[in-house]
Amino acid sequence: MRMHTLAEIPPWEWPVDANDDILQVLADGESPEAERLLAAELAGDLTVMNDVLAEELLRILASPGEPETLRARAAISLGPVVEEGEIGGFEEPDILAVTEGVLRRAKASLRELYHDPEIPKKVRRCALEASVRASEPWHPGAIRAAFHDGDPEWRLTAVFSMRFVPGFDDEIVEALGDDDAEVLYQAVCAAGDQGVDGAWACVRRLVLAAASGALILPDDPDAEWSILLAAMNAVASIRPLEAHETLSGLVESEDEDISEAALEVLDMVEGLWMDEDEDDYGEDEPTWH
Repeated sequence: MRMHTLAEIPPWEWPVDANDDILQVLADGESPEAERLLAAELAGDLTVMNDVLAEELLRILASPGEPETLRARAAISLGPVVEEGEIGGFEEPDILAVTEGVLRRAKASLRELYHDPEIPKKVRRCALEASVRASEPWHPGAIRAAFHDGDPEWRLTAVFSMRFVPGFDDEIVEALGDDDAEVLYQAVCAAGDQGVDGAWACVRRLVLAAASGALILPDDPDAEWSILLAAMNAVASIRPLEAHETLSGLVESEDEDISEAALEVLDMVEGLWMDEDEDDYGEDEPTWH
């Protein structure tokens, strides 16, 4: 099956031999680079990931003769399985996509590539972005170095990495003032993922600005939706008790997409509250509707 055909199908509907098709394209150096790049992207889905695919991604990642963009994509595609190992551990190995040995090799390879100054910058950046999905002791130093590197691309990688590694509240707040849309988006996501209370004023301001009809980034309106959605989720993560008041203006928006998204966030917060014992609510039980 051609990769673009597979990409148009939801992963849960992929044929049982989809991983074989992906592997065949990945391993074929004669296939068009665009086709192999798409195959590498598809390989990162946990639906098809296994030891063989992971090993092929590692081979590509470590091969100087492979295209830089393909090596970078291979690194990123290892991220989900690295994170799966971090979350699930290996108490129940049968439910994980790869074995512990393969995961250890993947983490070691990502670390080695990041630390090798001879490796292309894009590959090193992607190696760090993939590896931080399972936090290790070397990550804070790497993230701090990237943030203060002076290179905008390394700064973006650093802020993305802060979503997964705690201890960077001040840097996240600083990044929320960045004019770059990608950095701002990652900073908002990081503020929500890490529950950075110091970011509350900025995140709230983004939401209220959108509710008033103002553009978050007048010079880059294409980034508006993704940043707004990230800000709504950050509101719910940082101060869930203030989510209803803060998002009420968006719930009433004439834009149906914005209104529905705000309601979904509030439903998520309500669901978290409902998971608690009712006795814990007292008179403060939230009502969104």
